[in-house]
Parts: sequence; structure tokens; C-alpha cells
Amino acid sequence: MKKFDFKDITIVPEVSTTIESRTSVDIFNEDGYLPLMVSPMDTIINEYNYEKFSDLGYEVCLPRGVYADSNIFTSLSLEDFEIMLTYNDIFNKDEIPQKILVDIANGHMSKLHTLCEKFVYLNKDSGHKLMVGNVANPKTYKTLAEIGVDYVRVGIGGGSGCLTSANLGVHYPMGSLINECFKIKDKNNYQTKIVADGGFRNYDDIIKALALGADYVMLGGILNKSLESCSQTKLFKYISLSEVTTLYIWDNFPFLRKFMSKEFRGMSTKEVQKKWGKNEIRTSEGITKINPVEYTLKGWTNNFKDYLASAMSYTNSKNLEEFKESEIVFITQNALNRFSK
Repeated sequence: MKKFDFKDITIVPEVSTTIESRTSVDIFNEDGYLPLMVSPMDTIINEYNYEKFSDLGYEVCLPRGVYADSNIFTSLSLEDFEIMLTYNDIFNKDEIPQKILVDIANGHMSKLHTLCEKFVYLNKDSGHKLMVGNVANPKTYKTLAEIGVDYVRVGIGGGSGCLTSANLGVHYPMGSLINECFKIKDKNNYQTKIVADGGFRNYDDIIKALALGADYVMLGGILNKSLESCSQTKLFKYISLSEVTTLYIWDNFPFLRKFMSKEFRGMSTKEVQKKWGKNEIRTSEGITKINPVEYTLKGWTNNFKDYLASAMSYTNSKNLEEFKESEIVFITQNALNRFSK
């Protein structure tokens, strides 16, 4: 059976909707967040700007080696995760519950699954949350859900900073991957959340991912293009700007905005490997590039909220769970050309 991506489908409006205004729908999940996560990338987020994202309703994942409060996902390598489980330090009942992301490219490793089983066993009374990934096989989502992991990142090779699929040929089209994981989740009543990660180019990709069953969409390159991302803002690609100067120019000289840019890089690039202190630098599966600064974080987020609410009103979905039941249809390239701008 052929697999599909976001541009292969559209969302069908409900025959009749009782929703008269998009203000009537709830675009936040049961935890009070927008269905958006910040990717743990060092050209997007750090210990100094993460509150700008969390204040707008994002779930935040910090890059490895960066730490903040307990309500933010802390990223660990597989080795650090194993060390944490070996010493069992965080499983004291008096410890404040933590959010932990095992941030690795290949979530299919049996070693990871064994460590997840140990985490779930030790965590019975502690309340910590665990997210792992990335995976690109619905059956692996099922394996991790059976173990009892709280969140699974799904998607390999689709991100704008990733070369895995282009060079390795390893991939599972995101539309099918999300929807097949959701069907497994729904059939078995799993509580493990689906985090769609990588390759989102526009608002409609994100909204379709949510309609297909994702609990969260994790964003990287889109957020890097915001004024508030932690990557150094440059004017004319060479002049480095401080945060104060960047805001001043943005507010007072709008004609200069189109000349602002930021570096964006995947987290498997050689530069990041060196930053993490790797003794052996591997062939990179990521790229470094320059992105234009296109919007403020608040402006982009407000647009997303309006677009999502509008899509939900068309499908008569009063909340995000109902939106996952939306009807989709497959389309031809000519049909895509009709509305693709």
C-alpha cells in the first residue's frame, strides 16, 4: 500500500456544523498547552529565551546540556539516560517530577527500549514524564506504548536540517506514519502521546498532522525564522546584532527586516558533535544553512491559533480530540495546484 504525506491529502468539512464561531473551539490540550513543541535545537532555544515560548503555550524541549525548571523537558543522550537509571537519583518520592527527553536519532534500538522499561518500573510512584524517539515505524510506536512511555517522537529524515533520508534512504511518509500510529493508539487505548517531528513547512502541514492524530507537532526550522529564536540575528548576513538592536531595527526600520537572517543547523552536524565533546566526529546527517527572519514568535503563533480554530470549526470539532476524527481525502497534483500558493 502506498504511503502519503501532507500534500497528498486535504481535510473535508463536516456536512453540517453547529459551531458558529472559531472562538467556540478549544485549541489547547488537557494539559493546557497548544499542540506545539519546541524542538531541542541550539539555533532555536536556550536557557535565556525558553520562557518566551512557554508563555505563549508551547511545550518546551531544551537542547542537551541546557537546564531550566522542572516543567521543561530536559534532553539526555542515551548514555546519560543509562547513567541516570543506574544511580536512580531522581526516583526519590520527594523529588519534584521531571520531564525527560531521550534525544537520539534512532529510537528503534533495543537498548533504549530496555532502559525505558527500567524507567517505567522505577517511576511507579514518582510522576516523572518520559519522551523518546525518533521512530519511523508504527510498530515501534506500539512497542514503546506497551512499555508505558509517555511521549514518542515520530518521524525520521523529514526535517529541514536533516539529511538522513536523503542520504540513507530511511523514511516513512509522515502523513501515513502519524495516522497509523494514531489508529494503533486508538484501538488499544494507549495513553502514549504522538509527537510528530520534522518537515513542517507551513500552517496547513501542522493542522493536517493534528487531524491525522498527532497530539503534538514539534517545530524546528519554522521557529528558527522567528525574531525570538536564540540563533544570532545578522543584518546583511554579516553584521551581528544584539537582542536590543534587533528589536529596535525590527520596530523602527521595517524595510530592513528582509535583510535579517539567522543560522539554522541540524543537531547531528559536525559542529554540534564537537560542541557536545564527541571524541570521534561522525559523518554528518544534518546541514547548516541561513534562514531569513520572517516574523515575531507571537505573530506566527497568533496566526496558527486562528488557522487551527478555523479548521476545527469547519469540521465541527470542539476540541483537539474531536479534530482527530476529521475526514480526509486524497488528491491529485492538479487538485493541489488549485489551492497551493
